[in-house]
Amino acid sequence: MSPITRERLYIGGEWVRPAGDDTLRTISPATEQLVGVSPHACAQDVDRAVAAARRAFDHGPWPRMAPAERAAVMGRMLEVYAERSGALAELITDEMGSPIAFSHAVQAGFGARTLDYYRGLAAEHAFEEVRSDGGALVVQEPVGVVAAIVPWNFPQMITMMKLGPALAAGCTVVLKPAPQTALDGHLLAEICEQAGVPAGVINVVPAGPEAGEHLVSHPGVDKVSFTGSTAAGRRIAALCGQAIRRVTLELGGKSAAVVLEDADVEAVVAAARMSAFANAGQACVAQTRFVAHRACYDELVEGLAELACTLVVGDPHDPRTDVGPLATAAQRDRVEGHIASARSDGARVVAGGGRPERYRRGWFVEPTVLADARNDMRAAREEIFGPVICVIPAATDAEAIAIADDSEYGLGGSVWTADVERGLAAAREIRTGRCSINGAPLGVDVPFGGYKRSGIGREWGPEALRSYVEVKAVGVPAGHLNTNLTSV
Repeated sequence: MSPITRERLYIGGEWVRPAGDDTLRTISPATEQLVGVSPHACAQDVDRAVAAARRAFDHGPWPRMAPAERAAVMGRMLEVYAERSGALAELITDEMGSPIAFSHAVQAGFGARTLDYYRGLAAEHAFEEVRSDGGALVVQEPVGVVAAIVPWNFPQMITMMKLGPALAAGCTVVLKPAPQTALDGHLLAEICEQAGVPAGVINVVPAGPEAGEHLVSHPGVDKVSFTGSTAAGRRIAALCGQAIRRVTLELGGKSAAVVLEDADVEAVVAAARMSAFANAGQACVAQTRFVAHRACYDELVEGLAELACTLVVGDPHDPRTDVGPLATAAQRDRVEGHIASARSDGARVVAGGGRPERYRRGWFVEPTVLADARNDMRAAREEIFGPVICVIPAATDAEAIAIADDSEYGLGGSVWTADVERGLAAAREIRTGRCSINGAPLGVDVPFGGYKRSGIGREWGPEALRSYVEVKAVGVPAGHLNTNLTSV
């Protein structure tokens, strides 16, 4: 297939020439061949995009539409998105190596589910409430222009985690895709145009950190929603703090699966296929620490090692592939460095630990299981962002929970036990934004976000919508308001 060439940016409802000549080259992590070339937005392009979003918010129809009208536009967008979801999935696999089955089900699939959820919420949400016995009106108004900055690991799903609630609230958006996954951002822009999203409501400017910082600092931006590393999030938080700008940060993770002695070990191992190794472990919420009671520790280590050895590593376009390549050569180097560090710290590599011999091209790393790990090891404390898990022993529930909480992160996790009440008690103790008992699934209608250095705020669920609105209280003379409106 010939490389894709994109020459324009989608700003203000038009495809415009970029202000500079810099380009972004997308390289396949599986073949190391060129996938495509697209414009690298610069500060002037960001200025133009913010100005377009500002005009659309201050003077355009979008924030002034009835919520049901916005929902109707989002419904048309969802229809087009669904029609082109196959192309989106294929493109994401080309860009960052996500296995194609995962790209269809999660990368594009959860993008569509998220947009659908907020389409429904836009039509149903009570943006106005009557209080104080009819003497006050509480109004939720859109926060304004949103800077949405997304990473390369889940480019469409995370985009919709930001676009969905922002659009439902009536905000306008400047979307900055990651430079590694710029191409699917352009395809999303085509979807918006085809669906008839009003000009300036969504503007797409793929770029690197320099343009991203310019966007975050721009005086025309009212809110920033960022997903990425904790280091970058710290910088964004500082910039937003200086400007008193609203911000949502979804950052790193080092999630723990707490396995109690009565757990179904086979079920824990089966769940690890997705919870630990999906997307080659390139997920902030990946459960990369397994804290297991000593009574079932050896059985768990053996099961996880067998799983890792049987996962199919290879061509991400092959539907049989479980684990594709890492997204970049730098990411592979980082993961290999963590494995070497774990070895030197005394961990035992019971599966994987290197590069698959059959792949001389591509940025592959074998699914790796580290036994006899300690929670003070670098590999157990830092976010690896690769197919590597540590298995740590614990003697009691209290010790397992303490180990799980002994982290600067608090994003996800799970508890495994035959006693659901016992699991629920443990889940309540663990300081993390999400915790599942025995792998119970959590959908897009419940909040996602972290404690501690895993971030600020929540995405998904009605909680995310609330972060895209400002709340205004209006005192009204008695008897004037329609008391049939929702009252609290």
